[in-house]
Amino acid sequence: MINKILDKVGSGGVWLAALSCTGCFPALGSLASALGLGFLSHFEGIAVNTLLPTFATLALLVNLYNWYKNQNHARGTLGVIGPITVLLTLYPLWQYDWSTYLFYVGICLMIVMSALDIAKPVKEQTCKV
Repeated sequence: MINKILDKVGSGGVWLAALSCTGCFPALGSLASALGLGFLSHFEGIAVNTLLPTFATLALLVNLYNWYKNQNHARGTLGVIGPITVLLTLYPLWQYDWSTYLFYVGICLMIVMSALDIAKPVKEQTCKV
């Protein structure tokens, strides 16, 4: 139960941190302004340098744990691709022009997987003896 909550915190934190960086992610900056969250741009440095990698790492660790616990390989693979994509975009791939689009794919995949976990949770493994 706690790991499902931590997964949502990780995904939501990445989303919130990305909304605060209007210069880095213009589409998300426009969305933040439309939602009345334009004040987040004042915290851009903290959000991109600290919060974004922290929440992406949290989401990655929780998804790895859930993958190990549930042994659902398709769900596990899709669950870790999003945070890995976000972390790769932030560090080694940031210099490329296409990295912003890769970041959008990663963050959208994290949100889709979080929504899927709510809508259709993985069934717990039961031992058949």
